Amino acid sequence: MRKFFILALAAMAVYAGPYRAAFAETIGEVGVDWTGNDIIIDAVQDPKIQGITCHVTYFDRGVIDRLRKGNWFEDPSNSSIACRQTGPVVIGDIDLGKGGEEVFRAGLSLIWKSLIVTRVYDKKNDTLVYLIHSREVVDGSAKMAISTVPLFGQQVTWSEGKPE
Repeated sequence: MRKFFILALAAMAVYAGPYRAAFAETIGEVGVDWTGNDIIIDAVQDPKIQGITCHVTYFDRGVIDRLRKGNWFEDPSNSSIACRQTGPVVIGDIDLGKGGEEVFRAGLSLIWKSLIVTRVYDKKNDTLVYLIHSREVVDGSAKMAISTVPLFGQQVTWSEGKPE
């Protein structure tokens, strides 16, 4: 019984709220109904690319909605993203593979579900592609959105040299 209690406390500590990486800042919380449901707007700085900011929105269920509908520990997978150049672009050592690189993660459930922003570099079109989606251990969601930041014609500094 003691082990179960310690595990339950640890799980509650993990879910104290959505995990947001240190480089994300909540800039808005828009209420959508009387049950306390909100749309959260975060400004996310790409940790390896200076001068790019992504604005990420996602749904945060209120306490009344959680009590009314059950499923206490999970938020929906609905999300949106818009990324833009917000300063001089300096690109560090980024993953150039087709799978890209995780830029941001926020917990949408107690343990199993996360909201992910992944950056992929489209070398042929010289464009950064940011994909937002949810990741689950089982039953992944098809809900996703992308935003692109074209680098063509922009003054961009590649700290490791531009890939050829």
